[in-house]
Amino acid sequence: MPNQDQADLRLNLARLRQEHEDFDVAINAMIQTGCDALRIQRMKKKKLVIKDTITKIEDQVIPDIIA
Repeated sequence: MPNQDQADLRLNLARLRQEHEDFDVAINAMIQTGCDALRIQRMKKKKLVIKDTITKIEDQVIPDIIA
C-alpha cells in the first residue's frame, strides 16, 4: 500500500477513535441526566458502527503476520 494511502488511513483512524470517545462521553452524560432510553440505544448503535469501522481500518493498516 502506498505511503500516502497508509497515512490517510491512519488519519481517518485517529479521527474515528476520537469520534468513538466523544460518543462514549455523550452516552455517559445522557445516562447521568436520565435521558430517554431509546436515544441512548441509538447513540450506542452509532458508537458500535464507528467501532466496526475502526476495526476494518486497523485490519488494513496492520498487516497480517502468520506465525
